[in-house]
Amino acid sequence: MNHLALIQAMPKAELHVHIEGTFEPELMFEIAQRNHIQIPYQNIEEVRQAYNFHNLQSFLDIYYAGAKVLIHEQDFYDLAWAYFKKCHADHVVHTEIFFDPQTHTERGIAFETFFNGFQRACQDAKSEFGISSHLIMCFLRHLSEQEAFETLEQALPFKDQIIAVGLDSSEMGHPPEKFQRVFAAAAEAGFLLVAHAGEEGPPEYVWQALDLLKVNRIDHGVRSEEDSQLLARLAKEQMPLTVCPLSNLKLCVVDDMQQHNIQRLLQQGLCVMVNSDDPAYFGGYMNDNFIAIQNALNLSEAELKQLAVNSFNASFISAAEKKHWAETIAKLSV
Repeated sequence: MNHLALIQAMPKAELHVHIEGTFEPELMFEIAQRNHIQIPYQNIEEVRQAYNFHNLQSFLDIYYAGAKVLIHEQDFYDLAWAYFKKCHADHVVHTEIFFDPQTHTERGIAFETFFNGFQRACQDAKSEFGISSHLIMCFLRHLSEQEAFETLEQALPFKDQIIAVGLDSSEMGHPPEKFQRVFAAAAEAGFLLVAHAGEEGPPEYVWQALDLLKVNRIDHGVRSEEDSQLLARLAKEQMPLTVCPLSNLKLCVVDDMQQHNIQRLLQQGLCVMVNSDDPAYFGGYMNDNFIAIQNALNLSEAELKQLAVNSFNASFISAAEKKHWAETIAKLSV
């Protein structure tokens, strides 16, 4: 078994994927037509061209425009189900999926409409593919603290089916400290906590996520490398960093995949793992990300396996499940 075969064969957990960011052009166009919604594209090829954005903001513009075609429970189900089929193809056996309520509620979509669609797809993925999943509700950080509190309130009836809350959208100018009180309230309500920090934003945002938000996981975190004291703390605490290589490349966090620091972070003992972020927009799903870093950085078999083991260790599954998947990965050989 060569390294590419190992990538395909390894069971993997995905901990950083935005379900709205898995919206492939074909499905977007299909649902827009189904719902009789005008979009500024005449065909699938024009939608695909629009996906060639040049920075985070231009990505977010098309991302939110695409979300507008999602109206009915079946639309949200179809979106999630398409993602689960990609997971099955890439041997992703567990996934913890971000969803953005405010992207939909501010359009007048009821919380239960999208949530029931996502939840039904999760149940079907478990029965049809054996894929386990958790849902993580994210607050949009470019919106206000008050709006985040309102979203938290809306989520409380679904609390038993949402494992954690997160923080996403435009990072610069919206430090974690802006949401300190919301995260405290979420923790009080029983949610686990994660937050995007240290992708576009500086290492200071990672410190804030750790010390003010008291997160269980850091999403991205690649700029932590700029602060040796922070790096030492992350390694010591085994604080997970959910790294998204193709996303980092597409958003110009790195200019070339050979510059990516995931291997360096791994070699320094940090709990890093591979994720796809917004795969419909960023050029690939889980195995595409693994193949991209393998081609650029020439990871060893042990490093590839460690990335996969880390994905389970950093997840919110049981200790017994983590042990099972680590043992399964250890037995694979190239």
